[in-house]
Amino acid sequence: MSKLLKQIQFIKEIDKLKYIQRKTKLFHSDRHENDAEHSWHLAMMAMVLSEHTNAQIDVLKVIKMVLIHDIVEIDAGDVFLFDTTKGHVNTEEELKAAKRIFGILPQEQADEFIAIWKEFEEGETNEAKFAKAIDRFEPLLQNVENGGGAWKEFDIPEEKVLEKTSIIEKGSTTIWGYSKQRITTLFKTM
Repeated sequence: MSKLLKQIQFIKEIDKLKYIQRKTKLFHSDRHENDAEHSWHLAMMAMVLSEHTNAQIDVLKVIKMVLIHDIVEIDAGDVFLFDTTKGHVNTEEELKAAKRIFGILPQEQADEFIAIWKEFEEGETNEAKFAKAIDRFEPLLQNVENGGGAWKEFDIPEEKVLEKTSIIEKGSTTIWGYSKQRITTLFKTM
């Protein structure tokens, strides 16, 4: 199969991301966000908020991370951050999905995408820390703007929200300071 045909096959495969529903809802809406919308929003946030990162980053690499990181959910499904049974530790399942889905691409691109996905998952580089920060910040904003949203719907206590979103601080102390203040203020009114 030619390089172009493999790339087109991959593009058609990732269209499935539009059907993966998340627990969070769009700002001021009753409609659940899908993974494709989430990834697009994160890419925009990476460009807009990059000045608030704790360390110098390659913004293009962060954009690649946030566009790639949830593609594995086509096979592995979306796991709610506050899920108590699966608990965001389905890495083996996601790695298998990454190899299958990115493996549709020509080898060089497949290797690059898998490496970027792994870097995001490991969360050690400055880019991964910032990507993970905005990955947590976007649904946080949605829940705050929706009066508690999924947190309220699933009876998630303030301490658990703070614990699960505190990873934001590793990528941006500025965004974390804002986030903590918004969470605390919201929970006082719920």
